[in-house]
Amino acid sequence: MDTKKEIIIGFVVGIIANTFGTLLYILLFSDIGIVDTFNAAVEQGHIGSLLALGAILNLIAFFGFLRIKRDLRARGVMIATLLTALVILAYKVLF
Repeated sequence: MDTKKEIIIGFVVGIIANTFGTLLYILLFSDIGIVDTFNAAVEQGHIGSLLALGAILNLIAFFGFLRIKRDLRARGVMIATLLTALVILAYKVLF
């Protein structure tokens, strides 16, 4: 299969895993709704921590792709994780 397509698939899986992980964390450990928790995290300056905790699911996707010998998809997940880290860094520096 095409190299770029495999990396893009991995990237999309990484973004979805991060989003799902963030939502799952909010649902499991927050007493208030998703939007209220997200807004509170922004107000208190904890949005970076919330996104970083959501990125834990990327570990499962990354090692899952490595296990089934889909190295290019694992590379896409890594790129998505690095993009998340850069977004968190930019948010911390700019705000």
